[in-house]
Amino acid sequence: MAQHTGRAGLTGSALVRLLAGMGEAPGGAGGPRAAFADGLVQWVGWTDAIALSAALERPATAAGPQARYTDEHAEYERVRATLAQAIGREAQAAGRSPLEAGMGFAPYRQCCVARQQAMGVALAALRERVRAALAACGPDAARLAAVDAVLAQALAVQEQRVFAAVPARLEKHFQRLCADEAVQAGLDAFRADLQAVLLAELELRLQPVEGLLEALRRHTPSGDT
Repeated sequence: MAQHTGRAGLTGSALVRLLAGMGEAPGGAGGPRAAFADGLVQWVGWTDAIALSAALERPATAAGPQARYTDEHAEYERVRATLAQAIGREAQAAGRSPLEAGMGFAPYRQCCVARQQAMGVALAALRERVRAALAACGPDAARLAAVDAVLAQALAVQEQRVFAAVPARLEKHFQRLCADEAVQAGLDAFRADLQAVLLAELELRLQPVEGLLEALRRHTPSGDT
């Protein structure tokens, strides 16, 4: 997979630190200092390893129309900003409707799951777009793009398992806040925490795209960056 731009991986991410600070960290992560390689071995099966080997050994292919790094980076920034704005708007609105009064955690779960789904759809399309741009930059870049495609498929199930655990962990935090504080103060604090967790998840989900963008920048002629 392309190297990302210096941000921590899953076990050292802001998402894990936030959940750990709430008293709940994702299971199976092995702690903030767990080695990425060890986790990758556990997540990638032998059939995935074969696919990765084939991607690394794929023959060189002719490059297609060259994409501009600046265009792909601009699209990345647009998608990131759109998702972040929606997270802020929806997290702060969750549970405020009169229809949602007395529904407990349900409105917040719905918000969390909806934002996660929106991130998944938008970032999958963005990653595919940037990957295609990288693949058009020559044989070496095309191999890197192929490896990223295989890894995305190989890790999809495990990534989904990790992200699917977030709402349940937030629910436990919600219950503690509402039990320890005045209801309204607890809800306001929880909305802020919900927003922070979703934004941290967004940054974590963006890392593969950032890695592809960095690789694209390095393979793009200086006049096109």
